[in-house]
Amino acid sequence: MKKIAYFKVVLATSLVWVFLDIFLLLYFSECNKCEDKDRGLPAGDGPGVIQKHHEGPGEMGKPVVVPKEDVEKMKEMFKINQFNLMASEMIALNRSLPDVRLEGCKTKVYPDNLPTTSVVIVFHNEAWTTLLRTLHSVINRSPQHLLEEVVLVDDASERDFLKRPLEIYVRKLKVPVHVIRMEQRSGLIRARLRGAAASKGQVITFLDAHCECTVGWLEPLLARIKHDRSTVVCPIIDVISDDTFEYMAGSDMTYGGFNWKLNFRWYPVPQREMDRRRGDRTLPVRTPTMAGGLFSIDRDYFQEIGTYDAGMDIWGGENLEISFRIWQCGGTLEIVTCSHVGHVFRKATPYTFPGGTGQIINKNNRRLAEVWMDEFKNFFYIISPDKKC
Repeated sequence: MKKIAYFKVVLATSLVWVFLDIFLLLYFSECNKCEDKDRGLPAGDGPGVIQKHHEGPGEMGKPVVVPKEDVEKMKEMFKINQFNLMASEMIALNRSLPDVRLEGCKTKVYPDNLPTTSVVIVFHNEAWTTLLRTLHSVINRSPQHLLEEVVLVDDASERDFLKRPLEIYVRKLKVPVHVIRMEQRSGLIRARLRGAAASKGQVITFLDAHCECTVGWLEPLLARIKHDRSTVVCPIIDVISDDTFEYMAGSDMTYGGFNWKLNFRWYPVPQREMDRRRGDRTLPVRTPTMAGGLFSIDRDYFQEIGTYDAGMDIWGGENLEISFRIWQCGGTLEIVTCSHVGHVFRKATPYTFPGGTGQIINKNNRRLAEVWMDEFKNFFYIISPDKKC
């Protein structure tokens, strides 16, 4: 009898400890769901940041495979936007993406009082899915207290779904999204200036209309501007395949330059820049020029340096022009290696430009050379004598 009583006591005690362990486990698991305090949080862990892994085509950035029976239709649809529109339509608007940051970036802690940003996105006849995937990635992967608004600037699109249906759709979103319409085709430069003028955030972030922001993309950019408002910052631009929409991490070992034809080019980060950062690849890279599609700039500093050159037409050359302007007006241009944003890189443009693409880019490059390059403009004219007036 004593043995049975002893056994009951041991069993009861064991059950008590088991239930206590379960209670503590559940309690602290639930605590992880509590509202985060934004003090001392690594980028990507703050309130308003949604990270969900789904099942389906393209999830976690994987390539989409179009069924064989649809290949011919896929080829026809490709011509509309010069990317695989069928693949894009198979992917969720809020698809999951891998965290492609360097390990050292994932534990970086940023200041509490970062400035807010307005995200300005210009579009012209953009596909519904790529535009909305851009929008959802901005909203879902940005701390809500840092995202002032999104400003969509329609550069005279002709597609009906980009008119009233878009306005109705964005009204339902949890972040203010404003749609501004250009009265006539004005081009990227003037449309971005219109969006910047209508925005309210202390920082203006420009994105293209076929991007996907990854976790932790925003805080590193804003932190650099908080540190020095004359610093203009770009994320690492990851590649989204125009064929399969596979998400591929970009390199932190390249930076922006140009050749004497005034074409933007990527070059290896030089040893002097590696030495300046003492080998720490999580620190920003000073870059001579930017690709131009994706960057953040302090609103006041943008005005102080004269914004974009509104005398440039449509598109082309504006990325080098703003880069030269930043450096020659006392600023610094950086690629922030802890920030990643994907971009659909196309092999050809689906757009037509009044006057022709070549003529517009040549005119913009001449203007760039004459305004900013002093005697170095002669190299441009030697390489491209046909560009001289």
